[in-house]
Amino acid sequence: MALEVGQIVEGKVTGITNFGAFIELPTGQTGLVHISEVADEYVKDVNQFLKTNDLVKVKVLNLDKGKIGLSIRQAQPSPQSERGNKQNAGKSFEDKLAKFMKDSDERQSDLRRNTDAKRGGRGGGRAPSM
Repeated sequence: MALEVGQIVEGKVTGITNFGAFIELPTGQTGLVHISEVADEYVKDVNQFLKTNDLVKVKVLNLDKGKIGLSIRQAQPSPQSERGNKQNAGKSFEDKLAKFMKDSDERQSDLRRNTDAKRGGRGGGRAPSM
């Protein structure tokens, strides 16, 4: 089985460093998951997310001169993108833009109304004191 960029495979964590984790792939080759590709959140210490001998799904990012770049976070669908895709499914760009403009206009009018109330109304100014 030859590896291809974009392919998702399961591998075993064989080593953990301060810059990432080494993963043994089904082909017998070893690839690196950089610390930035371990999780969607900030990773200060890879040991908080992975342990040696863990089985993980990884996406092949690149194959360069015998080096294999891998990603754990790209191998799993993010909940954010799934939610966004369900909300926007079947909507054209124009529909999305129209909804954004409507929401924006409503927020602007609410802000104007709130600001005008603090000023004492539109254009009235203060009554001269006697």
